[in-house]
Amino acid sequence: MSALRIGTRGSALALWQSRRVAELIGSQPGSPPVELIQIRTEGDVRSDVPLWAVEGRAFFTKEIDRALLAKEVDIAVHSLKDLATRVEQGIELAAVLEREDPRDALIAAGQSLSLADLPKGARVGTSSLRRRAFLAHARPDIVPLDLRGNVPTRIEKLRQGEYDAIVLATAGLKRLGLERHIVAHLPAEAFPSAVSQGAIGICTRADDAEALRWLRPLDHLPTRLATTAERALLRRIEGGCQVPLGALATVDDGRLSLYAAVCSLDGAMMLRTRLSSAATLASAIALGESVADDLLTKGAGRIIEQQRGAVRSVAELP
Repeated sequence: MSALRIGTRGSALALWQSRRVAELIGSQPGSPPVELIQIRTEGDVRSDVPLWAVEGRAFFTKEIDRALLAKEVDIAVHSLKDLATRVEQGIELAAVLEREDPRDALIAAGQSLSLADLPKGARVGTSSLRRRAFLAHARPDIVPLDLRGNVPTRIEKLRQGEYDAIVLATAGLKRLGLERHIVAHLPAEAFPSAVSQGAIGICTRADDAEALRWLRPLDHLPTRLATTAERALLRRIEGGCQVPLGALATVDDGRLSLYAAVCSLDGAMMLRTRLSSAATLASAIALGESVADDLLTKGAGRIIEQQRGAVRSVAELP
C-alpha cells in the first residue's frame, strides 16, 4: 500500500498539526502509512517584512498547494486561517478538524494580568493588522510593534524584553503546550478572531479518490459550518490577512450565528454586525455573504480602502 504524503510547513505548530492529521488517518482500520514532507513557503522565507505589508495572499499555503497539484504530495495540511477563500482549481478542502479555542491570547511581562493592566504606552507585539486595529480601539495609547517568527521565538522575544506584551492565537499555544504563558484571553466581542482561527484545513486533489476516502471521515460538521460562513464573509469582502476584520461563527441548537467586526487602523471606528441562519452548508454561505453586505452598507468599504492605501504605501518604500 502506497504511503499518503502530507505536505507541511516545517514550524513546530505546522508539524504538530500534520502529525495530528497523520494520527487521525492512522486510527482508521486499514489505513495506509503516512509520510510528512516539509515545504518552505513564501511566508517562511520573507521573515524580514510585516505580513500585512506583503502584497497578495496565501503566503503560507501556495507552495504546498502547488506541490499537491504537481502530485509531489497527496495531502496539504494548513491552518485554515492561512488558506485563501478561493482554493486552487483542482484542489478540494476535504476536511476541517474540530476547532480549538479561537480566541486571541495576551502574554505579558511583569505583573500584568489583563489588557487594562498594561502600562501606558506599552509595547505590544503582533504580526496581525486585525489585532493592531482592535488593540488601538481598546487601548489607543498602546505602541504596536511588528512580531515575526514561530510561536516559541515570539515568546522568547518577549522574555528578552523586546516587548511588554504580545498577542498570539490561543489555539497554537495550546497545541504546543505553551498555554501556561497566557495571562488573559481577549474577549471575542471586542477582539473577534481571524476568520477560521483555531481550525485545521486538510486539502487534497479533487480527483484523488484514495486520499478523499481517508480524509472525509475527519470532517467536523459544526466547525465546517462555522468556518464556511466566516470564509464566505471574507470572500465577499475580498480581503486577506491585510484586512482589519474579525469574525466568529458558532453553532447552537440547529442555528448558525455569525458575529463580525471591522475596525479602522487607528481604532477610531469599529463596525459590528451579527446575523443567524439555519445550520446548513448552503445557509452558511448565504449567512457569510449577508454579514459582509451588512458591514459594507455600514461603511466597512471605506475602512478597508484606507487600510489598503496604507499597505500600498509601505510596499512602495525602497
